[in-house]
Amino acid sequence: MITAQSLSVSRRDFLREAIGLGASASFFGASSSRAFASGTRGSSRKVIIVTFGGGARDDETFSVHGHRNIPCLLNQLAPQSTFFTQVVNRGILGHYVATASIATGAYETFDNFITQRPANPTLFEYFRSGLHRPLEDAWVVAPSRNFTQMSASDHRRFGPDYGAQLVMPKQLLAVALGERFDASSSGYLDLLRDNYEDAAGAAMDSRDRDAAARLIHRLHLDPADLTQRASSLISPDELSIYTARQVMQQFAPSLLFLTLHDIDIAHLGAFSLYLEAIQRTDRLCGELWQTVQSLPEYKDRTTLFILPDFGRDGDGEPGGNGFQHHRTGSALARTTWMMALGPAVRQGVAVQRPVDSLDLVPTVGHILGFDTPFAHGRPIVELA
Repeated sequence: MITAQSLSVSRRDFLREAIGLGASASFFGASSSRAFASGTRGSSRKVIIVTFGGGARDDETFSVHGHRNIPCLLNQLAPQSTFFTQVVNRGILGHYVATASIATGAYETFDNFITQRPANPTLFEYFRSGLHRPLEDAWVVAPSRNFTQMSASDHRRFGPDYGAQLVMPKQLLAVALGERFDASSSGYLDLLRDNYEDAAGAAMDSRDRDAAARLIHRLHLDPADLTQRASSLISPDELSIYTARQVMQQFAPSLLFLTLHDIDIAHLGAFSLYLEAIQRTDRLCGELWQTVQSLPEYKDRTTLFILPDFGRDGDGEPGGNGFQHHRTGSALARTTWMMALGPAVRQGVAVQRPVDSLDLVPTVGHILGFDTPFAHGRPIVELA
């Protein structure tokens, strides 16, 4: 039986053999890691978080047969990172609820298919409230309408007044297309599809359109240029990365949260499309890190976290559908990984000890200098 520990050992050994990543002791203790990060905490720091909607199995990524699908993650980013080989998600394995749990540092329990705010405060609320930061300093780039409420919670001590600025790239494109979007604009249909379990585009009412129009103006996007650029893109995640770059260039926010969702095409059951999505996600993560290094506001001051929200089922698991779904709650579905890169992060290190996905919020709080009183996780000592 595959266990979380065996997955961790397998990832560690593969990385050690493939690129020479060294083992960390759980290893460098709290005092050592804090000393390493000294002088890097506070208002000059920036954090970008990238989650993968649905994740990808080791069979197609961090294994001998899968490494060809992740050349950027494996050869470019992993050697610069502290790589956590065992990140456990003990919550509900639905994309929105799992991503909201990562953003709150507490396992949310709402219905994954109902759009609603998290019950616990988000890291964006902690950040803006604790550091008195403006709306423009925290952004969420959301992949579908299910994510429209994750920028702020319903918590009585925080709430939307302290939330992040949310942007939905698909809505920006739909508004930019305007009257030009008709049957002849079929090249945009894949970009506007809300998710891979729903053939329809993202629903928009007049308030959504007005909000999207305002964001187009604030981001200094020309609708004609946006539609022209979008015509050369092949997936919604490419549109999300394009939008994230615009946000970074125009506002240089200290906190940016981006969810990539192309891998969720696995739900359609086409293995070739699932592999293409992994390869595309790998490329986009590399491009995002290159953008960080190219912008003076981000270079040498940004910590980048990359992690799947959860995994996928194994081929031989009873009740599962292999790569297509994540229904079993097995170790394969619950045990993922995380990369951390940045000026205060040790490079070329693999940490094998278990880390909970809830630990990210208090870790980011420590890096940026704000408290996270209702988060259930703990700061990751190798990073905080």
